[in-house]
Amino acid sequence: MGRGSARTRLVALAAVVGLGLTACGGGNISDTKTTSGGTSCGDLRIAVNPWTGYVSNAHVIGQIAKEKLGCNVTYPDVKEEVGWQGMASGDIDTIVENWGHADLVKKYIDEQKSVEDAGLTGNEGLIGWFVPQWMADKYPDILDWHNLNKYASMFKTSESGGQGQLLDGDPSYVTNDEALVKNLHLNYKVVVGGSEAALLTSFKSAEKNKTPLLAYFYTPQWYAEVDGASTPGVKDPIQIAHVKLPKWTPGCDDDAAKVACDYPPYHLNKLISTKFADSGSPAVALIKNFNWTNEDQNTVSSYIGQDGMSPDDAAQKWIDANPDKVAAWLKGTGVS
Repeated sequence: MGRGSARTRLVALAAVVGLGLTACGGGNISDTKTTSGGTSCGDLRIAVNPWTGYVSNAHVIGQIAKEKLGCNVTYPDVKEEVGWQGMASGDIDTIVENWGHADLVKKYIDEQKSVEDAGLTGNEGLIGWFVPQWMADKYPDILDWHNLNKYASMFKTSESGGQGQLLDGDPSYVTNDEALVKNLHLNYKVVVGGSEAALLTSFKSAEKNKTPLLAYFYTPQWYAEVDGASTPGVKDPIQIAHVKLPKWTPGCDDDAAKVACDYPPYHLNKLISTKFADSGSPAVALIKNFNWTNEDQNTVSSYIGQDGMSPDDAAQKWIDANPDKVAAWLKGTGVS
């Protein structure tokens, strides 16, 4: 997920950009509606990163932009860093859930000034290491990182050799895990598991079969109950517990190679390209105004992940149930 230092390989990056540009094409500005102020929306290219919570943000904003502002909305699927590059080139208009990326902030916002901060989403993000709740119940001291080496043999897999396995997610997700394992002198090997779906499947299997699992994970996440917290409306959520690493303090993760502290709290935000910000599109105000809670996001995500709704239908269901929030986001767009 958005998250610190993982980077997409150059070849994959180029391929994804190419696909993104294709997805962004289409739509003639003369065919779109205008707001009461006379400004045409035209195209709105919302980057979509590979986790369900992000999809929820994107399609709620996109549905409102399409139905209320007359935008021609497309959703190019890109990895996080590729989205920043797309905004810098003007091929992508917005990223609607950003997880930090201090290096990219410096490059694109501070130095190039090709990207702008569009304000907080309202979502509070957490990245860390987790075990299934049954392990925390049976081995309560496993939640203290000092004890992880004591349990390393339990986590051995065919992919980790003689070491314990730490399962990671999508290679594009922000992660300091390789450095953490090395700098905390842990007898573990980081194994890349793949997608968000793969992580969820691994946790569900570990809980059902009472098998050991130590994995990178994050919230907000609709399908997980973390440390006993409830997820209303979700059927049979996975139960997981957060392993406490050395406490994060400002600056402890500035040098990626020397990181030996937990992940920071993430106050998630939105980004827009400077070109888009200066375009006069009414969607700029919509994106800046967009602000909701982890519960809001998880509700839409559960419609997608649990109920099998399309992202647009899930977004519309939430929009119909929350007219006051939608009205607040539309202020300054020229429509009510």
